[in-house]
Amino acid sequence: QVQLVESGGGLVQPGGSLRLSCAASGNIFNINGMAWYRQAPGKQRELIAAITRGGATNYAESVEGRFTISRDNAKNTVYLQMNSLKPEDTAVYSCNAEVIVVQASSIAAMDAWGQGTLVTVSS
Repeated sequence: QVQLVESGGGLVQPGGSLRLSCAASGNIFNINGMAWYRQAPGKQRELIAAITRGGATNYAESVEGRFTISRDNAKNTVYLQMNSLKPEDTAVYSCNAEVIVVQASSIAAMDAWGQGTLVTVSS
């Protein structure tokens, strides 16, 4: 069983900053790619940032230059530093990880998801 838990969401004013964390726990052998998604009310879930195990990153155009994704492999944790926040950034932010798990005598890859943390950008 693998669990991802996000933290750091909350209410922030436009132009402010927030740092999200997502820690993975469970029967983990290794974690490959990790990513952050968000979903605003009435909208589709969108990928906003991704990072490989080696640290290569990709960003959605809507957040590039404002958000930074990073990870600490020793802690099985991915972070999202969000700066210059805008009201349109308001959404539930969820983390995703490609987790390699150990099951008896074999290994398997699975996508794990966190429960999400709400970020509200408003005056």
